[in-house]
This record gives sequence, structure tokens and C-alpha cells, in this order.
Amino acid sequence: MSPAPTTPPASQTLSRGIRILEVLADARRTLSIDEIAERLDVHRSVAYRLLRTLEDHGLVERDAAGRIELGARLAALAAGVAHDLQAEAVPELTAVAGDLGVTCFLAVLDHDECVTLSSIEPRHAVNPVAQRPGTRHPITRGAPGKAILSLLPRPSWPADVSAELAQEVTDAAARGFATSHDEVIPSLRAVAVPFTVRGRGPAAIAVVFVASSHSDEEIAARLAVSATAIREALGG
Repeated sequence: MSPAPTTPPASQTLSRGIRILEVLADARRTLSIDEIAERLDVHRSVAYRLLRTLEDHGLVERDAAGRIELGARLAALAAGVAHDLQAEAVPELTAVAGDLGVTCFLAVLDHDECVTLSSIEPRHAVNPVAQRPGTRHPITRGAPGKAILSLLPRPSWPADVSAELAQEVTDAAARGFATSHDEVIPSLRAVAVPFTVRGRGPAAIAVVFVASSHSDEEIAARLAVSATAIREALGG
């Protein structure tokens, strides 16, 4: 009897390189090589070699102090993800950011995580909140995650959804928008409206802010207008 086929081993080097990009995206600040090595649980020399390769491809950059941040090349790669969705969303995100004076972003579902695909900051805000494209967090946290969960059938929810969160998602589905405060980033609030586009998974258009003169309901109503415009533009 011939041996059963085996699954080729995953590339540890590739996996670690991708993990570095995720760590930098989640950090929201520059990191030293030692900090990256610690978060990957690898020796500093291993982290250094991985970073050199990523740097050669423009995926990470070093500042004047030698600390590491995501590179500009990632923006070009990200622009190719769901290009049609981003192309239709960006003008709407820009309009919302201008109308409400807050950062507006588009989030999509990636397995059990919510990922920022595009983000626009208001032009004239004194202290705008940065929401970097590629930022991800569990779908069970934050307004965009709860908004997306409200579109998913219960059996497909993550196993760790608590009864309290389930009720929040049910309430969000009933009113058409989700809210959060201090869930992803301390002191920040968010409002998100879910929507679907034919042929794609669920998404959400959201805003994040410290404070706003607009009520959650007013913000959600404005977001709903843009969500409808994006969906109709893509024939969904």
C-alpha cells in the first residue's frame, strides 16, 4: 500500500514575516527590533533577518532612530484588495469624514476578525483619530465587528460570543447600527452600519472619534446613506 499523501509543511519563515506585519499594524506605533522579537518569541537575530527581507521589499521602514514601522509598499498592495469596493467606498468615506468631522473607515470580515480596508481622516480636525488600513481586531469587539456579526447567521459566530454580546448584536440588528466605547482603543467611541454587496462578504462603514456633537443616531443615519450608495454602485 502506498503511503497516504501528506500536507506540505507551512513555511515558518513566511508565517513569521506575515506575523511581523500584523504586529506592526496592531501596535499603532513604531517598534524596536527587540520588541518585535519579543512579540514573535524569536531571537533578535531571527527578527533582524526577517525585517531586512521585508525592508528590501518596502513592506517595512525604519525611522531616524532605527525603529520599525509599516512601509509605503503595503499601501499599494492594499489598494488592490477588493479594488472595486474600495474605489466606490473612498468618495463616501471622504464625504462622511467631511460632514461629521471624524475619521471614517470601511471594515470587512476576515475569518473571525474585522479588518480595516480603507480609512479617511477629516481634513480640518485638530486631533483626528488615525485608523490605519490593515488594522484588525476580533469580530467580537468594537462597533464594526458587532455590525458585521449582525449580518451573520448565529451558527457562524465565534464560539466565545457571550450572552451579553449576543444581545448587543441582536439590538444592533434591530436598529440597523452598532456602537462601542473603550472596546478596541481606550477612550474612543465608534458607530458602524453594516451592509452587504452582492458576491462579497459582509462589511461595515464606521466612524471612530473621541467626542462628537452628533448623536449616535445622527451618525448612523449619515453612514446608512453612504452604505446604500456603495451597495447600489456595485449592483448589490
